[in-house]
Amino acid sequence: MIRLIVLDVDGTLSDGSIIYSDSGAEIKAFNVKDGLGIAAWIKLGREVAIITGRESKLVENRAKELKVTYIKQGIKDKAQALKEILEQANISLDEVAIIGDDLNDLSMLRLVKHSYAPKDAVKLVRQNVCKVLKQKGGKGAVRAMIDELIKKENLEKKLYELFA
Repeated sequence: MIRLIVLDVDGTLSDGSIIYSDSGAEIKAFNVKDGLGIAAWIKLGREVAIITGRESKLVENRAKELKVTYIKQGIKDKAQALKEILEQANISLDEVAIIGDDLNDLSMLRLVKHSYAPKDAVKLVRQNVCKVLKQKGGKGAVRAMIDELIKKENLEKKLYELFA
């Protein structure tokens, strides 16, 4: 059973673009369907973690809005951050699915059996995950992973009942 999904941000939850306004404010676009997938996963009694190499108030706000359980920003060693979350949550690596897109995600992707990458992930990541999704980062890749996990876990009926 997958109890926790772990999400990278730039290139996974977003398309990887970072836009700065004239005043220096950072702007990111998040996919609404990814957000609903995350909310659905949580409604099903499962947990979500965000582990990202950058720090951003926008990411913190989005995580709070979606009720993400764990958020770690400014992380250099994502595998270590993942291990800390698993210890805190009392979850094993077999109960985790991860999506990432770039080299700094490899350390945590290689730890789990259920690893995913968006279609536009870098080549080395695509070669080291269990499944490369048809969607690009920020364009529904997270939702596609969640939908696949819901199907694998036979949670579709329960999900439909939650939204009926």
